[in-house]
Amino acid sequence: MAQKGSLRGTNKQYLSEQEDERMTDTIKKLGEAELEIMQVIWDSKSPVTSNYILKELSGRRKWQLSTLMTSLTRLADKGFVKCDRSTGSNLYSWVVAENEYKTGASKSFLERLYNNSIQNMIASLYSSKAIKSSDVEELRDFLDKLEAKDAGEDEG
Repeated sequence: MAQKGSLRGTNKQYLSEQEDERMTDTIKKLGEAELEIMQVIWDSKSPVTSNYILKELSGRRKWQLSTLMTSLTRLADKGFVKCDRSTGSNLYSWVVAENEYKTGASKSFLERLYNNSIQNMIASLYSSKAIKSSDVEELRDFLDKLEAKDAGEDEG
């Protein structure tokens, strides 16, 4: 399995158009508990045991091992995780990268709630005071940096 850090680059680097389409077409959504499990797996540097996941979730979830195992089976059926049984311990690792899932989930959210318009989303959040002027400034600075970086790449 590749190191997690190697998959946290830009979408341009890691998601081809084909993968991008696959995300919106075939990868299912994660429920809240499933997402918490996936975050534990994504955050680990190597495959993990169910006991490791259970321990990491202990502050948030009061689960028995059997409940976790049911969720891991469901995640495997959905194509999010795989289980390596060759070591004598079941070792779980991700199949769908964190960035790939977040990109697809974000696109789906934007399409469903805001007619695929970031402007509509920001306007809604701003008018309802869910984001502050300082958040808008932070976004503006971020976009300016992206444009400057893209302009520099276009010249090079």
